[in-house]
Amino acid sequence: MEREYDIVIIGTGVAGTTLAHQVGYSGLNIAVIDSREYGGTCPLRGCDPKKALASASEAADWNNRLIGRGAGTESPLRIDWPSLIEFKRTFTEDYPRKIEKSLFEMGIDTYHGRAYFEDENTVAVGEDKLKGVYIFIAAGARPRKLGIPGEEYLTSSEEFMETEKLPERIVFVGGGYISFEFAHIARRAGCRVTILQRSERPLEQFDPDLVDMLLKASEVAGIEVLTNNPVVAVEKEGGSLLVRTEFKTESHSETHTFFADMVVHGAGRVPDLEDLQPENAGIRVENGAIVVDKHMRTSNPRVYAGGDCTSEGMPLTPVATLQARVAAANVLDGNRVEADYTGIPRAVFTIPPLASVGISVPPDSTKYRVVFRDRSNWYSTRRTGMEFAGSKVIIDKENDRIMGAHILGPNAEEAINLFAAAMRLGLKASDLKKVVYAYPGVCSDIVYML
Repeated sequence: MEREYDIVIIGTGVAGTTLAHQVGYSGLNIAVIDSREYGGTCPLRGCDPKKALASASEAADWNNRLIGRGAGTESPLRIDWPSLIEFKRTFTEDYPRKIEKSLFEMGIDTYHGRAYFEDENTVAVGEDKLKGVYIFIAAGARPRKLGIPGEEYLTSSEEFMETEKLPERIVFVGGGYISFEFAHIARRAGCRVTILQRSERPLEQFDPDLVDMLLKASEVAGIEVLTNNPVVAVEKEGGSLLVRTEFKTESHSETHTFFADMVVHGAGRVPDLEDLQPENAGIRVENGAIVVDKHMRTSNPRVYAGGDCTSEGMPLTPVATLQARVAAANVLDGNRVEADYTGIPRAVFTIPPLASVGISVPPDSTKYRVVFRDRSNWYSTRRTGMEFAGSKVIIDKENDRIMGAHILGPNAEEAINLFAAAMRLGLKASDLKKVVYAYPGVCSDIVYML
């Protein structure tokens, strides 16, 4: 059946639902499509359930750090994994129904199925053909295909968060967000954990000096992190999995093997454009991502895109929200709003957490002042029983503006927001020093980080 709409939205993740709520009461005729349950990655199989798991690992670790220091149980705590998974499901099980209901109550038509473009303004889903005056693509991302023998034996991050019982030995492929966060969780559940990173540096999006401190914290926690070990094959051997890597140095290479009960895919995600056929709509794709301009408009002027499927911005939930709001404003009022990515923070929820905003390595060392602090012995670190903490702030000497900030340690994911706000609002480092902070707390350390 052919139907006509003012706006057709592909995807119900953060970007898709944000745009739907921005335009939902505008009086326009709107349709939304998803090939899976409504809600998308972040609330169902990404950030939100992951943080529920991480919170339990943080609680157990906090207890264990304070044993013999006036608190904590007599013996170390481990995560009760089955009950934790049940708790996690209280956040995810009813969410798709609530999202679809909220869209229905706004008068938005909902469709289920894999969508693809038939032409520049027609999206097909099942037997339906939806013609849109405007179309918004929020297709999200999927795990990157590694193209190695035995790839079918890998466990996805989504499957990891649904595992009823964790095995004894887990190998994580890749040294990014997913691997580090889940490795720290699994270790606090009593698993033997190894991370295999293909290149020299894990967590490449973060400051290398603070990553080095986090690697020491991971090692102390019992997590093995091996670099220059790209995985080349996964095999079944008896009741175990055998992971093969090709260890490389400048002078030679050799094969290493690792036995595991589970091998988790943490080697990155790519835009989920499979089957979408954007070329039928004249939509340009480069390096696997949809190309958008500053208004979030694709090469087809009637098609906009946002979130992890696009070429612009970091693949973060706040970025997807920002891009959807920009696209909604431009659909409603004619391309007057531009996406501004200034001062958007990111965090990896390890123990301790690591957070960052802005640049890490100054492009011109003579122009910037770099303030590095080892905060391991600061009161805000010691009172939590943590052993590793640090900060690095990069300041433009000419105008005293903060160009980058990086924090490792307790509550880093919260403290980084003050630096992000300063960057986005154009405040100076001296402005942050003028603030009177609640004491004692990590934010009261900011004066000394500068």
